[in-house]
Amino acid sequence: MSDDVQSRGEGRSEYGVSLLLLVLGGIAIFDALGLEEQGARGFLTARTVPMFIGVVLIVCAALLALDVARGGRGEQEEGEDVDLSHGSDWKTVGLLVAAFAFNAAFIDTLGWPITGAVLFFGAAFALGNRHYVRLAVISVALSLITWYGFFLGLDVKLPAGLLDGIL
Repeated sequence: MSDDVQSRGEGRSEYGVSLLLLVLGGIAIFDALGLEEQGARGFLTARTVPMFIGVVLIVCAALLALDVARGGRGEQEEGEDVDLSHGSDWKTVGLLVAAFAFNAAFIDTLGWPITGAVLFFGAAFALGNRHYVRLAVISVALSLITWYGFFLGLDVKLPAGLLDGIL
């Protein structure tokens, strides 16, 4: 690739990120201006945090664009334990998608304790865990801990499904 062609394409992704930050900052500010002030005292109102975030995003967008214009470039991710020369592992991705899809499809009927255990088991299995008994025990424990954590700790009622009345 010639230097002229390479230099023309450099920075496009960084400018794209800068544009994305600018748009997100603008959306945050626009939304903040539409918030109603309800009994706010002092300078902290419902608009304060979204306005601050919007301004910070716009400042970051401007600083990134300025850095790219001055020749700054992001470094390509090298990955610690990932061989970037190989393609995607679609089997792993498919197993993860299947575990999430099962959870989404059956959480209302089977309940979180069951579908959560399947989700945890499926994710760990897809990522290479082959200790089935230990994995099953940990998956059930994680599912029950998260269900009780949400139910008792956060007062969020996850569906119990088939185990309604037992838990």
